[in-house]
Amino acid sequence: MSSITVYSKPLCPQCDATKRHLTNKGVEFETVDITQDDAARESVLALGYSSAPVVVSGDVHFSGFSPDKLNLMINSLVPA
Repeated sequence: MSSITVYSKPLCPQCDATKRHLTNKGVEFETVDITQDDAARESVLALGYSSAPVVVSGDVHFSGFSPDKLNLMINSLVPA
């Protein structure tokens, strides 16, 4: 089972909303501050994103706060 990583930065309302949504759904996730982790920032840029948050689970990734995409990602983590 893949896990979810949220690449975020401080003072980012969309980042906070994304993390709050995952927490409210009871989903465990890792948060990486791209202002403190150069390698993480480079990884996000390599995926083609220049704004936070970037949410990654396995080969699936997207940028911004998107409850629908988050729910699809969460559902893909639940064993059948």
